[in-house]
Amino acid sequence: MSNSTVVVVTGVSSGIGRAAAEKFARRGCRVFGTVRSIAKAAPIPGVELVEMDIRDDASVQSGVHTIVGRVGRIDVLVNNAGTSLIGAVEETSVTEAAALFDTNVFSILRTTQAVLPHMRAQRGGRIVNVSSVLGFLPAPYMGLYSASKHAVEGLTETLDHEVRQFGIRVTLVEPSFTRTNLDVNASQASSKIAAYDRERALASSAAVNSVKGAPAPQGVANTIVEAALGAWRMRRMPAGQASLLSKLRRFMPAGPVDSSLRKTFGLA
Repeated sequence: MSNSTVVVVTGVSSGIGRAAAEKFARRGCRVFGTVRSIAKAAPIPGVELVEMDIRDDASVQSGVHTIVGRVGRIDVLVNNAGTSLIGAVEETSVTEAAALFDTNVFSILRTTQAVLPHMRAQRGGRIVNVSSVLGFLPAPYMGLYSASKHAVEGLTETLDHEVRQFGIRVTLVEPSFTRTNLDVNASQASSKIAAYDRERALASSAAVNSVKGAPAPQGVANTIVEAALGAWRMRRMPAGQASLLSKLRRFMPAGPVDSSLRKTFGLA
């Protein structure tokens, strides 16, 4: 793809999305970054901000219409926006789970359905869905978040089969813990059950400490840019822990992987 590639990145207010938008702009792309409120968003050099609530059908359609109206095409869509939730599966209400899936899964459905008619018409494009290592690994006390990322993985692989006939490819980026405010300030299920208190506290503390010691978002942002502009691969993982976990999941027996995961979350 050329340096004039038109890129749309969702959720650029901070963290991975902001870092990715900055890197696309430095690569010479025409970059549009979505935020829920332009009035509250800090400007990003080289990035045009577009107001879009990824949880709202009309807002997504309006945002995409605005972008296409300005430049006439969309070459790359990066579905980055998302949220997290900590809590035992038994503690997590259906309402909380539905809200999580609305942000992490159904938002991808909305944005993808909004851009695909334009990509099909131009006979090309790339869609990058930001998943997680929890898209292929479980995580104690993050069951619904993990389920949402597993859903993103299945949706992405299926979508790629369907749209490659139009010159469009879809790919996954699977980061591990990343030092962002989203991960440090993850929401917690509201109806706590006392029987889970001890282990939940251990797992939550382990996750927070892992995030605080994790790399900054720039490494994930580099991987996103390569997934969008480089040779197509279904999965891309930032170097380091994410790549290691993928290899462990693929090649190690289930027992040692299970034990290692429990140890990571303080449950050994």
